[in-house]
Amino acid sequence: MTTQEKQNDKVWFITGASKGLGAELVQRLLAEGYRVAATSRKKEALTDAAGNHENFLPLAMDVTSHADVKAAIERVLERFGRLDVIVNNAGYSQIGTLEELSDEEVRKNFDVNVFGPLHVIRNAAPYLRQQRSGHIFNIASIGGFVGNFPAFGIYCSTKFAMAGYTEALAEEMRPFGIHTTLVYPGYFRTNFLAKDSAMVPANPIAEYVNAREVEAQHLNEINSNQPNDPKKAAEVFIELSKQAAPPVHFFMGVGASQFAKAKIAVIEQALAENLELAESTAISE
Repeated sequence: MTTQEKQNDKVWFITGASKGLGAELVQRLLAEGYRVAATSRKKEALTDAAGNHENFLPLAMDVTSHADVKAAIERVLERFGRLDVIVNNAGYSQIGTLEELSDEEVRKNFDVNVFGPLHVIRNAAPYLRQQRSGHIFNIASIGGFVGNFPAFGIYCSTKFAMAGYTEALAEEMRPFGIHTTLVYPGYFRTNFLAKDSAMVPANPIAEYVNAREVEAQHLNEINSNQPNDPKKAAEVFIELSKQAAPPVHFFMGVGASQFAKAKIAVIEQALAENLELAESTAISE
């Protein structure tokens, strides 16, 4: 069996796959002969995006429901007999300042972006550990490393949370031969910032002029003008899945590394400028 044939034996499980990066990845994987299970809230949205295919298992799944996720993964194992690559892609952007957003708006964003992937990880991990192989991709955002975007604090905090538990997950899974990659995408030309995808605050506060400016910039200027191609992102995921030692941290897309380097520079400066004061807490012997 060739290396390519062995690669194509892998079974992928992708959440949030009816549009955007998820849909492009499903289509590319099927074209290359992989077996793919994909989820969305509506099964029809998946077949509309990827069609019907003998290697394709579209599943209606509520990522916020532990029982729903458990049943979906069991369906994958019944159909394909194994599970190899997981892509936790489901998520959405909740726009609004911390003061503006209601408890309900905040919790809903965390339910989908933070607890949803955890449901997938909890239910998939036993099978991956038994196989002693696999690869988990957690799709964060450059906003999971850089959070200084007015009106995007809650969304960024969900992705910071994912980043935090993914770093731990990588160490927890390593002894079982399971790879973990935390992906920080920059701006990709999908419908992520479209008005029917990004959620705006139900009760905006007029005084937050800076937040409205950033909100408008994202919805009206950046949307449809993002510099990165989601079709090429699909190719990147497949290449990462083939690596013998894939990275834990992966900043994907033009612009992502610049955001990351700017944040690192700010942290390094803060450490240097306040080092003496910060370490003045040492116990004197």
